Amino acid sequence: MAPFNFTHSDTSTFILMGIPGLEAAHIWISIPFFTFYIISLLGNVTLLSVVGKEQTLQKPLYLLLCMLALTDIATPTFVVPKALGIFWFNLKGITVAGCLTQMFFLHTISVMHSSTLVTMAFDRYVAICNPLRYATILTNAQIAKLGLVGFIRAVLFILPLPLLLSQQTFCANRIIPHMQCEHIALEKMVCGDIRVNRIYGYVLMFVINGFDLTFIALSYGLIIRAVLRISSHKAHQKALNTCTAHICVMLTYYTPTFFSILTHYFGQGIAPYVHIILADLYLLIPPMLNPIIYGVKTKELRDKVVKYTCRSSADTKFTQSSAHTRDDISSGLQCPSGNCQIVREYVNQH
Repeated sequence: MAPFNFTHSDTSTFILMGIPGLEAAHIWISIPFFTFYIISLLGNVTLLSVVGKEQTLQKPLYLLLCMLALTDIATPTFVVPKALGIFWFNLKGITVAGCLTQMFFLHTISVMHSSTLVTMAFDRYVAICNPLRYATILTNAQIAKLGLVGFIRAVLFILPLPLLLSQQTFCANRIIPHMQCEHIALEKMVCGDIRVNRIYGYVLMFVINGFDLTFIALSYGLIIRAVLRISSHKAHQKALNTCTAHICVMLTYYTPTFFSILTHYFGQGIAPYVHIILADLYLLIPPMLNPIIYGVKTKELRDKVVKYTCRSSADTKFTQSSAHTRDDISSGLQCPSGNCQIVREYVNQH
């Protein structure tokens, strides 16, 4: 992508400013952005690889973790490369179509992520409140269907946002004081009447977040009631431990989201760069922490990751050792019969 020269007469592009007010620190800010992105990719790809290779992990809970890992890979991938282009090479230009596309995928993946958390709450509810029927209620096929429903829901809810904005006329000053194309940021670029866009955005936010959080709260309310009926303290602890990882993942996702929303609507006196940093936290922190949380809190997954990591390390060392051994044997062979070349070829092949 070539460097972009902005002119007010250009009607096909926006300018993403990065983090206004912290332009001098863009290079330093890029370091944690890049680091978080690489860690999240490594963690989530490792999780997907281990579950894919290990038959014993191909169960509903781990399929849900794979769905979560896919959203955790996609979310920062739609933001970080462009942000690094701004920070490192001053590549601030983005076409209107590209901006609307980024907005669509960002919000679609966010809704899909929330749907996955809802499904995981239902999974924990069935596992604790109805364990004898868990295998029949939640099969791998059922999880796949729930994932498909979540994806369709996300697309149907979010698709009207770029379609509505694409019908609007954008103002001449197309500078977006952000590093990504959020719906709220694009609304501010519209010169016409945006009441329909704004109302739909509010309805969408309350319907999706309201439904998802209500369902999660209901699931955990039933879980707590079932746990309190258990007389054994050890059983209490074991039941609650199965939910710890999911609760941590929800907190890392919803907490930055709500702080970002609150500061946007009620924090008019807060510096703009604070809004931007908070908006980016939920795109970077959860994808990095989720595989770590589940790796630490889920013993079966942790053991398999260690197993494959150790096996990979051992295979590398064995390969290197075998190569050195072949070289040593080949170089030190004594061939009284004069057929050294034939013997060396045999050793190298074996």
